[in-house]
Amino acid sequence: MSFSATKKSINTQLQSPIKTIVNATVLSTLSTVLCFSPNTFAQQLSGVVLNKQGQPIENAFVGLNGDSQQVRTNSEGIFNFTDVKEGTFELHISAKNYGHSNQHVIMKEEDITNLNVVLPRSVMEVIDVHATPLHTSSIESALPINVLSEDELKMKQAATLGETLKNEVGVHSSYYGPVASTPIIRGLDGPRVLITQNGLDVGDASRVGPDHVVATETSTATQIEVLRGPATLFYGSGAIGGVVNVVDDRVPTSSDDQVDYLLQYNDVANEQQASVNIQTGTDNIAFHLDAFWRDSKDYKLAGEADSHNEDHDEDHEDEHEEEHEEHEEHGDNRLANSASNSSGATFGSSYLFEDGFIGFSYGFMDREYGIPGHSHGEEHEDEHEDEHSEHIDHAEEAGVYAKMKQDRWQILGEYNFEQQFISRVATKFSYSDYQHQEIESGEVGTTFTNKSTEARVDLFHQNIAGWQGAWTIHYKDSDFKALGEEAFSPPAKSEMFAIAWLEEKHFGSVLLQLGARIEQVNIDADDSLIGFEESHQDHDEVHTEDEHDDHHETLVSFEQQSFTPMSASVGVVWNYQPGYNIGFSTALSQRAASAGELFSFGPHIGTNTFEVGAMFDVHQEGDEIHVELAEQAPSVETSLNFDLTFRKFNGDFGYVISAFYNRVDDYYYQRDTGLFFVEEHGHADEHEDEAGLPILVYQQDDVEMYGAEAQFVYQVSSSFKTSLIADYIRARLVNEDENDNLPRIPPMRVGAIFNYQADKFDSELSVSHYFEQDDIAELETSTDSYTMVDANFNYYINGVGDDLTVYLKGQNLTDEHARVHSSFLKEVAPLPGRNFSVGIRGSF
Repeated sequence: MSFSATKKSINTQLQSPIKTIVNATVLSTLSTVLCFSPNTFAQQLSGVVLNKQGQPIENAFVGLNGDSQQVRTNSEGIFNFTDVKEGTFELHISAKNYGHSNQHVIMKEEDITNLNVVLPRSVMEVIDVHATPLHTSSIESALPINVLSEDELKMKQAATLGETLKNEVGVHSSYYGPVASTPIIRGLDGPRVLITQNGLDVGDASRVGPDHVVATETSTATQIEVLRGPATLFYGSGAIGGVVNVVDDRVPTSSDDQVDYLLQYNDVANEQQASVNIQTGTDNIAFHLDAFWRDSKDYKLAGEADSHNEDHDEDHEDEHEEEHEEHEEHGDNRLANSASNSSGATFGSSYLFEDGFIGFSYGFMDREYGIPGHSHGEEHEDEHEDEHSEHIDHAEEAGVYAKMKQDRWQILGEYNFEQQFISRVATKFSYSDYQHQEIESGEVGTTFTNKSTEARVDLFHQNIAGWQGAWTIHYKDSDFKALGEEAFSPPAKSEMFAIAWLEEKHFGSVLLQLGARIEQVNIDADDSLIGFEESHQDHDEVHTEDEHDDHHETLVSFEQQSFTPMSASVGVVWNYQPGYNIGFSTALSQRAASAGELFSFGPHIGTNTFEVGAMFDVHQEGDEIHVELAEQAPSVETSLNFDLTFRKFNGDFGYVISAFYNRVDDYYYQRDTGLFFVEEHGHADEHEDEAGLPILVYQQDDVEMYGAEAQFVYQVSSSFKTSLIADYIRARLVNEDENDNLPRIPPMRVGAIFNYQADKFDSELSVSHYFEQDDIAELETSTDSYTMVDANFNYYINGVGDDLTVYLKGQNLTDEHARVHSSFLKEVAPLPGRNFSVGIRGSF
């Protein structure tokens, strides 16, 4: 009789305080690992997992919470743990197409060898979440959790994290072109959505501006998790919108041999893509290597790129006919300056021992991509068409493009103690060196750098009267700089130190989850030159060269900004009958402002705006724009959130229905002043696109956000399954004087998904309708509705390695012309037209 090999869990993370404390923590952890000796005997725990018909379930996942061991059942449904210490544990059992079961186990001196577990059928997939310090799954949280893994992740993976997750319930994409899209969770993004790599901040600049790419790669990930709730307190109370955790095996916890690969081509952007994951090792040493490469050209459009052209078809009919003839001559209509290429690789190694592991990894990433909306398409059309065939010839292009590179180091470690109050210690450490350059007409306008360090220690205690919990000591620092003539934010150093606590207990059919966190955040910014030397104008007036103001720039010194955010949450999950539960959560969270939200002052060429931070006050007196330090000191953002979730997950029909309300006091957002900053003195044009950069000012106001999300799944037959999804979000300012909508809030969405599964193939058809968004902010324009139709087909080939799949994907099959309301580039960068992708993926 054969059993699966025991593996240690990687669900925990290392992080610690300050740089000196980081070193001390790592050394103390290593010394503990080397010096600790067991003081109790180990017992055996084994059993069998069956379905309701009494048949064994093969490859079921069995986790022993409190001991961190994980195994899978064999062909007879049997699992076996051979090294279990005395104590109280919780077994978590799950399997594909089956529900989830929790079993409480008390290990004494005797072995337990006769445990029987029966799992019911479930149409809702139950996936364990790596990002939470305590064990949880997609159906056990007080708040909804989205998880992409295995084949579903491979089919949905895209060049950006936002585009990969955009079809998940409650998640949209900021869509800043094909390679700079970030996730929007319930209307929140930027510094309110924390993006982590194996539980540690990715350390990029994606929260500074929407044109900055997220420094992660989806093609080499094993799982992507989107979570909200008490566990977010372990990653930063600033993540009031949620946490997106990208999981990969860069620090391996298994030495089993495994190779995964993927090759893909799509025709909408002539994109070529390849990725590989390799894992190998000996009994105690594990190695990991992954690499990816992606190259794409400007993508095809279903209509005009610039919405102004659409509005004036009749006025420019002859001009458009001439343009269409040129497009036909060159093959199709493409979005100028949307090409990209990227590559990267990661190497990692771990030492595995009986009660834990310690490992490290190094990875690098390089990306180069155009920023749509900046190229001079009409003036240089022939030049751009030539560039299409040569990929990205930036030396000659008149537009804006970006170059990003990052080097990242990680150390992960974990040790399990025997019969101690502290049952487990998990440590994580990362260092990232990030650079992003914005280049216009071949010259670097702005260089962003971010050198960040993060460390954390999680301390888990033994089960005490049914309570399971952990404490976290967390430190993070960031040295962020924006350099160059067009730098819009002064160099700033941010430092955060935090202590957090998470606890949970089962009271019969009720699970209670508690969390709390306190932080100290300090931000130091360099001196900065402030003032409007250039021309300016408002929406109604145009000033000529002689009318520009003569204000001189003033050197401003900033005091250190210190904040002490505090957060707490309470969550309840009530399994009121088998296969049903209700989740309720309330959380009070505070967030310190980012350096960019406070100190920005200057043109941001990536977003075509002039950004002004909350430390300043901008107002107009007559024909002049005045800027001065704001009288009111910035304060922390305070969020009070309520969430109610209903779930049914057993049987052939299941659902997850959620409603939420979020009141945020002193919410930071960018307000359009209606004024423009003109970069160059000279001739003023009456056309709006010559008016200059709109001046956006960060300010604080109270807002409320509320909405609902729903997912229904029905297994019609053994082969056919259908799903319905919907989500809605409303976000608006709330104060005594006005009640305005927040800008760029995603519209209501409904969708249907149809799946067919056969022995050697499967297929999926999805239809998503995005409603018109007319709940808009001042000076914002509404966005038309649109419908997206996508499909994919997978054919499985046996006898070639362990797994070989040939697949075909079709996106936007109706060639719908669509614009994303949440995008800064809505007016100039619509979604791609009809797209077909073909690829192979496999493992051996």
